[in-house]
Amino acid sequence: MICALGSAVCFGSASVLQAVAARAAVPGTGAGVDPGLLLRALREWRFVAGLALDGLGFALQVLALRALPIYTVGAALAASLAVTAVAAARVLGVRLSSAEWTAVGVVCGGLALLGLASGAEGGGTGPTELRWSMLVVAAAVLLIGALAGGLPDKPRALVLGLGAGTGFGVVEVAVRLIDSPDPADPAIYALLLGGGSAFLLLTTALQRGSVTTATAGMVIGETIGPALVGVVWLGDRTRGGLAWAAVMGFMVAVAGALMLARFGEPPTTEEPATEKPAKEGPAQTEPAASAEKPKATAPAKPAEPAAPTEPAKPV
Repeated sequence: MICALGSAVCFGSASVLQAVAARAAVPGTGAGVDPGLLLRALREWRFVAGLALDGLGFALQVLALRALPIYTVGAALAASLAVTAVAAARVLGVRLSSAEWTAVGVVCGGLALLGLASGAEGGGTGPTELRWSMLVVAAAVLLIGALAGGLPDKPRALVLGLGAGTGFGVVEVAVRLIDSPDPADPAIYALLLGGGSAFLLLTTALQRGSVTTATAGMVIGETIGPALVGVVWLGDRTRGGLAWAAVMGFMVAVAGALMLARFGEPPTTEEPATEKPAKEGPAQTEPAASAEKPKATAPAKPAEPAAPTEPAKPV
């Protein structure tokens, strides 16, 4: 469980750095997935630092998946949003509402229940068809991301988020399926393609559209599906008599993560920047109004020199 929580801390901290870097990168011309975005984002040191944290988080995730059920690791990864929220509050000065602090506590409580109820890693290896199906799903994630460019903003963000979450879910399942580095094992290619596609979709979602919607979709995609695969095909179980606690902890942790979905977009410090021009706006309109008053009085004075009618009397 320590590795799963450590992975969540790494991913949550990395998302703060990567989101800021993705927004600072020069945007592309299309509305869909932009492969060149990764190359442009690599010029930002914060993005590179986020990648380093992602690498460490992935290593801890692999260790966690080798010792815990997928549903526990998936819920812990979703809880990285709580880490992002706290990091945004401390580092970026973002204010958390009382409901959001409650959501952070809810996530922690759900993970505590999962830690008490989860059993050991399931011993199932799954059928061969499961390995090939993971590769097909990984390819479908990349295809769906490419087609998402033709959708309106909100549906596009949701599709990108679900696609990214599904790709990360493929990685979770593939790690469990890989026993040895066999080049003939389709699970290896599913892991590489699923992880790469998910990262590309997530980076695109961080730059375009509603990131809150995309993050909510990602949380759903990376938790529910892999958890079901682990229970049905890979033998993941709970401790005796604690299945109810595992189910409740999973649902509570995911629900708390969804409440914190807006922290998939950490650059909320831009909001005060948009408020400042709004405050300066009225200050600029007031001088404009006062400038118009002299203009109204100025023409009134030249109207008086119409008194040249008096010299007409001597005539």
